[in-house]
Amino acid sequence: MKTTMIAALAAGTVLGAAAAAPAMAAPFSLPAFDTVKLPNGLAVYLMERHEVPLISVRAVVKAGAVNDAAQAGLSNLTGDALLLGTKAHDKKAIDQAFDFRGASLAGGAGTEASTVQANFARKDAAALLPLFAEIVQQPSFDEAELTKLRDRKVTGLKQAKEAPRNVVGSYYRAMLFGSAPYGNPASGTVGSVGALKQADVQRYYGQFYRPDNAAIVVVGDFQKDEMRRQIESLFGAWQASGPAPKQQDNGKVKADQARVWLVNKPDAIETTFMIGGAGIARNDPDYVPLQVINTILGGRFTSWLNDELRVNSGLTYGASSQFGTLSQTGTFAISSFTASAKTGDALALAHKTYQRLWDQGIDQATLDSAKAYVKGQFPPRYETGEQLAGLLGDMYAYDVGREQIDNFSRDVDSLTPERAKALVTKHFPRNNLQTVLIGKAADIRTVAGKYGAVTELEIAADGFQPGAQ
Repeated sequence: MKTTMIAALAAGTVLGAAAAAPAMAAPFSLPAFDTVKLPNGLAVYLMERHEVPLISVRAVVKAGAVNDAAQAGLSNLTGDALLLGTKAHDKKAIDQAFDFRGASLAGGAGTEASTVQANFARKDAAALLPLFAEIVQQPSFDEAELTKLRDRKVTGLKQAKEAPRNVVGSYYRAMLFGSAPYGNPASGTVGSVGALKQADVQRYYGQFYRPDNAAIVVVGDFQKDEMRRQIESLFGAWQASGPAPKQQDNGKVKADQARVWLVNKPDAIETTFMIGGAGIARNDPDYVPLQVINTILGGRFTSWLNDELRVNSGLTYGASSQFGTLSQTGTFAISSFTASAKTGDALALAHKTYQRLWDQGIDQATLDSAKAYVKGQFPPRYETGEQLAGLLGDMYAYDVGREQIDNFSRDVDSLTPERAKALVTKHFPRNNLQTVLIGKAADIRTVAGKYGAVTELEIAADGFQPGAQ
């Protein structure tokens, strides 16, 4: 559900160039919403929005790749399999019900959360909301449909490694977190997904899809008292079985020394890379000001990284940086790709540009530009009911308080060069950087050795850890 950063580099940089942030942006605050907890433990979020006659509904379950244990990809398969039919309606009937009304239905799982989401017209709520509740609570996991879905996923996993930008994030996460839950690949591996059975999906669903581990979010054109009664009627009888999932430690970034994972792709003509280390959790108090600082470094088309690696040197079509936030911690990475022969130049320039955060710092004019850009980009991300439902779902899944959203403008405006310097020192990894390189090892092995202790992997091996066969 959450996308890999480097796969979106080209699109992201183009969008960044096209988006001209206004010099002044109105302060943004989260619209009012109600929260209710049903007797069975289900959290309910209700936000009325009457601008258009649409309703967005989302079920969020606190379960994802971190809960896959030894069966990588199980959460992903389960999340998608919810849409394969229910005990009363097969997949064809569900698809027809939504398609006939011009509605949308989607589902899936990420690192820590799984969702089912639907968008439909207000007039269709009476027909589609009960069907949505049925999908969440009574999936059939039809064996024939599940087998076809699993086989498609295996095929996709085989194809993914043909394009390193699709998988570099999985290698990077595995490198940083090792065998800890945060190191689990969300989509699984060819071997792990190919071995999954209907019984595995049913067991996983029974263990994690339960009202005391889930939330229902509804945003749109409805009356909240009436909608609350509908949600209670549709979900109130949903009961958990067995003990609730226990809180677990999902892992911390390992960066006690500078390391390089060199993933050999013998036919590669370019090198794809990520460089970085530990980041922050999604609910970190410094989340908002760090978005401003990262915008300067690598968060927009005119960022330092993109200017140096793309515009000034022509070493790549795009370079960026990003904090990948999770519920307990996070990662930071610089990402790009370059021709194999230019790998040494690109890595050296990426490191030199990153070092500017400490050597040069951020002046007031640069900071003001980034603040205006961020303030202009933030509100449009939460204009539609679907976007707001997604935000409320993330707030539930990652324990984010509304104050982070409501204080967004204040936290951006209050950032000074001095405060930015302190945040760089506190949150941007500087020593013992971790590097993943995917390319032709014979061509870049010497370069790799300049940046840390090298571990070589073969991209053809199953999975994303050393020693995979």
